Amino acid sequence: MRVRSPRTGSVGARLASVLVTSEPLSATDISAADLVSAQSALDQLMAQAGVDGLVAALQNPGMLALIDQHVAAIRESLAAAGRGVDAVALARYARSVVAVACRHGRQLPAAADIDWREADWYLLRLVAVCALADAEGCL
Repeated sequence: MRVRSPRTGSVGARLASVLVTSEPLSATDISAADLVSAQSALDQLMAQAGVDGLVAALQNPGMLALIDQHVAAIRESLAAAGRGVDAVALARYARSVVAVACRHGRQLPAAADIDWREADWYLLRLVAVCALADAEGCL
């Protein structure tokens, strides 16, 4: 199975531009360029999957519960890494989700091609990133 790299201009490519580090960052370590890049990546993710995913979740209580569980898991993951919930941390987290999906041969589909009743785990996780970004004022 051949895994394609993210298309130029895709969410995967945008998220790949956000630097990844294993070191906890303080607010003073994040440059304005990092913040703008992260917010741009989150905006694009919201447009490509978040809006439609959140609308689908609001129409399906079971899916909404899954998104809530994903949000809690993201918060726990960021806290365990010593990071707060901010645009840079969420963009980096989303980048790692996209990278894992790509390694497994999955690409983020166009919004119109997603059947939310059959959404893969990684799509639900990305929608949860969007929900969290919106709730925390990161968009």
